[in-house]
Amino acid sequence: MKGGRKETSKLQDSPQENGVQTNQYSSISPPASPVAQDEPFSTYFEEKVPIPESPNQVFSFRKLWAFTGPGFLMSIAYLDPGNIESDLQSGAKAGFKLLWVLLGATIIGLLLQRLAARLGVVTGMHLAEVCNRQYPTVPRIILWLMVELAIIGSDMQEVIGCAIALNLLSVGRIPLWAGVLITITDTFVFLFLDKYGLRKLEAFFGFLITVMAISFGYEYVLVKPDQGELLKGMFVPYCSGCGPLQLEQAVGIVGAVIMPHNIYLHSALVKSREIDRKNKKDVKEANKYFFIESSVALFISFLINVFVVAVFAQAFYNKTNQEVNDMCNGTSIPHKGLFPPNNGTLEVDIYKGGVVLGCFFGPAALYIWAIGILAAGQSSTMTGTYSGQFVMEGFLNLSWSRFARVLLTRSIAITPTLLVAIFQDVQHLTGMNDFLNVLQSMQLPFALIPILTFTSLKSIMNDFANGLVWKILGGIIILVVCAINMYFVVVYVTSLNSVLLYVLAAFLTIAYLCFVGYLAWHCLVALGVSCLDFGSRLHIGPSRHTDMYLLNDMDTDDLVER
Repeated sequence: MKGGRKETSKLQDSPQENGVQTNQYSSISPPASPVAQDEPFSTYFEEKVPIPESPNQVFSFRKLWAFTGPGFLMSIAYLDPGNIESDLQSGAKAGFKLLWVLLGATIIGLLLQRLAARLGVVTGMHLAEVCNRQYPTVPRIILWLMVELAIIGSDMQEVIGCAIALNLLSVGRIPLWAGVLITITDTFVFLFLDKYGLRKLEAFFGFLITVMAISFGYEYVLVKPDQGELLKGMFVPYCSGCGPLQLEQAVGIVGAVIMPHNIYLHSALVKSREIDRKNKKDVKEANKYFFIESSVALFISFLINVFVVAVFAQAFYNKTNQEVNDMCNGTSIPHKGLFPPNNGTLEVDIYKGGVVLGCFFGPAALYIWAIGILAAGQSSTMTGTYSGQFVMEGFLNLSWSRFARVLLTRSIAITPTLLVAIFQDVQHLTGMNDFLNVLQSMQLPFALIPILTFTSLKSIMNDFANGLVWKILGGIIILVVCAINMYFVVVYVTSLNSVLLYVLAAFLTIAYLCFVGYLAWHCLVALGVSCLDFGSRLHIGPSRHTDMYLLNDMDTDDLVER
């Protein structure tokens, strides 16, 4: 209790410069280690991009260009193979009717990414680093493990996408297991590009996004979707004639778009710009430009996703296996056994999607589709590697060599995928996506709850803490997103038809909900629900500052003297 009052007093008495209180959160840097003295803490931050001066200008394209980069790297998670598969299944199962769900999920994603970017800009620390300083040891370790599971699940989807793309491009000559092994090479590409500087690395990711836009844009122009139906599906929030199948697909869209590790990633990427965090004007300006850049990046990713949905909605909605089988029989496209000769509704994934495009629109459509999937897989594996680095460094305060960090994160994802690729066929490999989507859906609270908690604390964010509107809006968004994803998990578990799995799921659910409840309790206290502020950790001084309740782990000696 005395320590709490002492900390509160020190923070309140600390000076302010240009409106920003100079407490430890506006000046602290990751703890140093003996290794870190010789090697930079993180590869991405070996250099920082300077921001040009533009006095008395409300908006500057030069400044926007300087801030451009982190948002586009973040947007790649909205274009990974898991998202592409969700898009094509949405088009094949529901036509244009669920485009409004995709639009809504992208807007929600933008609002959540805004919180992540603000945390990184204002504090100079990313979400994993803040979690490391704010949560006790046991919850912190559990949180780290959950986020690592989400990263591994995402990485496996990306490896699968790359392997399938290589298989399609080689007309089956490169088996899936070989395609998985080839993706290991992106580890060395990653290290190679990292040596050439931050802006060149960001330019390379921009090139991969351009490849995706051209590839899927080509398919869009080739198929010529009905523009009236497309606009109706995008802006009319209604799904005429939809049933449980379409409802599950709508839930799957939200789960595919909003990914937990992307919140951690974006909060770290914004640290790559030179921002004077002691100057309120500079911090406010950085928040503005990062939000504009993120909006542009997610708009482009949304258009690419729309291309994929529209292609499959126009060409393959309500198609039967028999129709596709008959069409493929008249071509040289290899498709044996993919489409049984029956009147069942066509079901597609990223592998079958390329094949049916080739059958209906020629081999060029198949190969261009595969190039787009390869670009999506390669770009997202690299950003996934960054996420793994930031999370491990932040939660565990580790400073490994670059090679060791990258090799570990890639090996964890590749090993299980390689085993499936060796012993199973492409059907089982693509079928893993359902399980991986469920895995990532379950991890969403472990990113969304902490980001809302910490961006609502004035002791961390100072004048940039969430206001009442953002607290309410953020709380509603997170509640809705988590509820939608939990529905997706329940639907998947109930489809397993195994009593043993049901019992196991019940035990895991109890432990899971207890931990989510723990995080939600801290979040509600941070949001100002004072009736929940009980326990010795939360009672700091007679005024009961609920925004200070997590600060018992702070080292007040780190306060910067002005």
